[in-house]
Amino acid sequence: MDSSLPFAHLRVLELASVLAGPQVGQFFAELGAEVLKIESPAGDVTRTWKTSAETSAAPAAADASVSAYFAASNWGKTSLVLDLTTAAGQAQLHLLAASADIVLASYKPGDAEKLRADYPTLSAENPRLIYGHLTGYGPENTRAGYDAVLQAEAGFMHLNAAGPGHPPQKMPVAMIDLLAAHQLKEGLLTALFHRERTGRGALVQVSLLDSALASLANQAATRLVTGHDPQPLGSGHPSIVPYGTVYRAAGGRQLVLAVGSDGQFRHLCAALDRAEWAANARFQTNAARVAHRAELEALLTQRIAEVNGDDLLAELERRAVPAGAVRSVGEALAQPSAQAMLLPGAGGVRAGLRTVAFRSPQWPERAELNTPPPLNSASYSLEKPLP
Repeated sequence: MDSSLPFAHLRVLELASVLAGPQVGQFFAELGAEVLKIESPAGDVTRTWKTSAETSAAPAAADASVSAYFAASNWGKTSLVLDLTTAAGQAQLHLLAASADIVLASYKPGDAEKLRADYPTLSAENPRLIYGHLTGYGPENTRAGYDAVLQAEAGFMHLNAAGPGHPPQKMPVAMIDLLAAHQLKEGLLTALFHRERTGRGALVQVSLLDSALASLANQAATRLVTGHDPQPLGSGHPSIVPYGTVYRAAGGRQLVLAVGSDGQFRHLCAALDRAEWAANARFQTNAARVAHRAELEALLTQRIAEVNGDDLLAELERRAVPAGAVRSVGEALAQPSAQAMLLPGAGGVRAGLRTVAFRSPQWPERAELNTPPPLNSASYSLEKPLP
């Protein structure tokens, strides 16, 4: 391991499973930490979450226990199977935790205590230990948290509907899990900073519900400020027009505009050869465009359908008007600008995706994670100390 990477000195035990906790584990692994994933004898449940494309494909060189879902969050780790319902498994965990810096857990409240894997127990012999605990609804609520349920309960599915009267719609990635992962990273980094000053570890608790509510941002502020519930607008924006609506240009190209200022709107109108729209009192300001949303959207839909989409996008880029093509996942990953986010295949897994999207010239970029997602069989031996 490159000792100049930011977390090259850190040892992380990952007791968490599914997505949020493992995302945090891979984050630390990508930045140099040694991350040991502790799994029950049944293994992380996401090992079994396979798409029909995976199950119908010919057997690959990789172990069948590494699903695409599991591979999304487990690069750069080693694994160890421990049965924490047994005294022997608990003793082995305590031995490992005594020299760890961070423990990641995602137990329902009360379960960690039953397994003797809770913060008071593990920190008793390691006061510098930082313990990150993810729950669904907070440390006092034993209800299990699942992303789809939280998307519904926190307002996201309501807002993600195609429009008023349309059915609520779940987002296609586990967005609440990912938001909670980011909250936990922030909490752990804060705890690491605090430990540098005090020498003491900390318990960091993050719930999916709190993470979801914190991320409602302007939608929650609208409800709190106005007293009115935000309504679904499809991909449109409640307070900016045109912003987010999908248009279809001649030739079938679908594109999105993100016009955030009156100056950008004037440039859009010029690019569409409709400069008079920018002078129209109904559209001169963003407030006016919001008030006359339906009229403007109808005009834009008709006009954009008459022009070549790629030519329009090029002209908008030249004029510094925010716009982009609607791409599939494959198209997005194939872009030249996306290549730095991809991990080369290893261990029979074709490729991976980084969780760390920031860079700094002050430390070297870890060009390659030298271990693929761990197979279901243990890749770590208790005969050797935690690296």
